[in-house]
Amino acid sequence: MGIEVGGVLGFILLLLIIYAIVKTAKSSARGTTKLIWILVLLFLPVLGFILWLLLGPKG
Repeated sequence: MGIEVGGVLGFILLLLIIYAIVKTAKSSARGTTKLIWILVLLFLPVLGFILWLLLGPKG
C-alpha cells in the first residue's frame, strides 16, 4: 500500500489551481479578465497555471 506518485502530484496540482483561482478572483483585475483566467486555469490546468504565473493578474 504505497502512495501513488500520480495521485500525489495530481493533488498538488489541484491545490495550486485552487490557489491561482482564489488569487485571481481576489485580484483588482476587471471582471472579464478574471473570468478568462479562471476558465484557462480550469480547462488547461498545467499550461494555464504556468501562464498564470508568468502573465496573470498581479495584486
